[in-house]
Amino acid sequence: MVQAIATLRQNLKSGVNPASVEPYGTVVFAEEGDKTKIDVDIVGLAPGEHGFHIHEFGDQTDGCVSAGAHFNPFGKTHGAPTAAERHVGDLGNITIGEDKSVKTTLYDGQIKLTGEHSIVGRSIVVHALRDDLGLTPNDAESLKTGNAGARLLCGVIGRTSSSTIIINNPNPPKSSL
Repeated sequence: MVQAIATLRQNLKSGVNPASVEPYGTVVFAEEGDKTKIDVDIVGLAPGEHGFHIHEFGDQTDGCVSAGAHFNPFGKTHGAPTAAERHVGDLGNITIGEDKSVKTTLYDGQIKLTGEHSIVGRSIVVHALRDDLGLTPNDAESLKTGNAGARLLCGVIGRTSSSTIIINNPNPPKSSL
């Protein structure tokens, strides 16, 4: 089974004041037949919905900004994860609970860990706001980004050789972007 992992760190260049607990997380990807399983484990963010996307570059030299736009190899407009018209990197929203954490599993039929349009080497980004899924009428930004706001957390997706990955990391990252 092909697997990949991203360790998410806080983007200090987001312009959003850091929380009292430094947010961090882990996202594990595993190809399972024609879908990719995505295990998400994040702590330290404000409760509510947050846009969740794969961005085109694995570059974090300027925080999460240098991750580029949503991964969109087919030139489509922004949309919901289940929509026919969507960026490959459009994964919708994750919901942070009142305890400022989320642990969830998603499945996606468009992202791949191998091949020409692999997500390995790209970035996963958690945004400050709810992704509107490209549904806001007469709004060009909705069709481009989903109006998901600042980039709060990001990490580079890297292939892993481990078949056993612990996603509830008891040792959060010590540094931020």
